[in-house]
Amino acid sequence: MKFRIIIWEDLEDGGYNVSYPALPGCHSQGDTIEEALENIKEAIECYLESLEKDSFPISVDIKARVMEVTA
Repeated sequence: MKFRIIIWEDLEDGGYNVSYPALPGCHSQGDTIEEALENIKEAIECYLESLEKDSFPISVDIKARVMEVTA
């Protein structure tokens, strides 16, 4: 299964943050991009297992658009 995630560099503390928007609150981080990606895989797995255990419906469909903005 493929998941669309958001990953960004933490300029204040170092490392990388990563989020999976289709699952509210599903976030992780790592010192490197590779570590952050491994950690979000584990976070998604745990999140989905928790939903299944608690008999919540699992829906990971999300429509996303990648855009660039300047402020």
